[in-house]
Amino acid sequence: MDPTKPANRGSSERTPLLNGEGSNNTASGATGHRRPTSGSNLKHFFTNARWTPGTEHDNLVVRSAAYTWHVTKVTLLSNYVNFLLVMVPIGIIAGALEWSATAVFTINFFAIIPLAAVLSFATEEISIKLGDALGGLLNATFGNAVELIVSIVALRDGQIEVVQSSMLGSILSNLLLVMGMCFLFGGLAHRGTNGHGSEQVFSAAVAQTTCSLMALSSASLVLPAALYAVMDQNGSNAKRESILVFSRGTAVILLILYVLYLIFQLRTHSNLFDPEAAPTLAAAPAADDETTQTPETEAAAEEEEPVMGPVAALGVLIVVTVLVAICADYLVGSIDDIVASTNMSKAFIGLILLPIVGNAAEHVTAVVVAIRNKMDLAMGVAIGSSIQIALGVTPFLVIVGWIMDKDMTLRFETFQTVSFAVSVLVVTYTVQDGKSNYLEGAMLIGLYTIIAVAFYATPGDAMDTAKGFIFGNS
Repeated sequence: MDPTKPANRGSSERTPLLNGEGSNNTASGATGHRRPTSGSNLKHFFTNARWTPGTEHDNLVVRSAAYTWHVTKVTLLSNYVNFLLVMVPIGIIAGALEWSATAVFTINFFAIIPLAAVLSFATEEISIKLGDALGGLLNATFGNAVELIVSIVALRDGQIEVVQSSMLGSILSNLLLVMGMCFLFGGLAHRGTNGHGSEQVFSAAVAQTTCSLMALSSASLVLPAALYAVMDQNGSNAKRESILVFSRGTAVILLILYVLYLIFQLRTHSNLFDPEAAPTLAAAPAADDETTQTPETEAAAEEEEPVMGPVAALGVLIVVTVLVAICADYLVGSIDDIVASTNMSKAFIGLILLPIVGNAAEHVTAVVVAIRNKMDLAMGVAIGSSIQIALGVTPFLVIVGWIMDKDMTLRFETFQTVSFAVSVLVVTYTVQDGKSNYLEGAMLIGLYTIIAVAFYATPGDAMDTAKGFIFGNS
């Protein structure tokens, strides 16, 4: 979730898994919907994500209990990955009873994935009634809440390398893996006929703007690395202090630029980010355009209303945030033992594994909307989330580290910095024409796989030792 996503999403993202019959016929009530005219109450009680029997009962106790179940049911049916919610209590028990590090890490790893999906859903429910501006700001605040919580917990424990790797990993997974999968599967679904291939189209103006911001964020990592190299070559003894000052000043500037980006996107130039104004498919038959304007699409637009009230959504948001913090605490606490027992580097855990935790649900959503030829929305998920991490979350963590007296800087490990810079360069060349196809998607996925293999092949003590030198007394 990210501020490039409109407050109202469309059935592909916002429609719950199981919709009860007659859910379009709604009126005021506890859930804001009319009672369906057909179907058994038992079926609606368990499967209707728009209405629950008892929410309009005269008895306050019955009405409250029914609405509590309605909120729980709607939350459970909001995403396919929510079947993994059973891992949440198991993960907490595993951490509390001090099971093996592998068990604690694995269980809590899978537990946080559905929690991230629920967090995204609750945020969307609140943002619908706030309008595009406030809704976008809320999305910007909570869009990467899972990554932020995990990183703050790791920062508190002094796992600076894990924090840096997870931030970079989130950016790379969005830029290369998610965008690559969108281009690949969307391109295959809309490839045209042999000899008359077609390409999917998205807003080139938005792509250029976001790629420029990504290039800026890349520079904010390259410059600290270059500064450190110069001071190290000259034998300076003030490398640590200089990098800290440089990183903290740069973090403030990046946060200011991120605020300006939000204003640019949500206020002054919101027309550039309007998917309705962009074409959908280049060189496609006219029949394809007709299929995008079906009664199903129109019905989806009418469904754009919350399925639970803002107070209930806020309650879900608070509960899930607490659960994420607990699971993240156990997850991060097991990393040192995992590294010691498997010789897997912290860089690989942060760069490849942890981004899956916070972004799995969004990754699936991006691919689904790309297959449905909504490339502007798919690009918003991929590039927009990357901008959030690069210009918002990472600088914010530098400031948090400053407050916590932790040496969190923008001086990343050299190979990580090079990987990021190369990835931004490749992505910029790929999206600059505003068109995509499955070959470009395969290229992006290939680059991501190369980077993942490189970090997996690196021994656990190689980059960790270098990092200890950077933040040591040198």
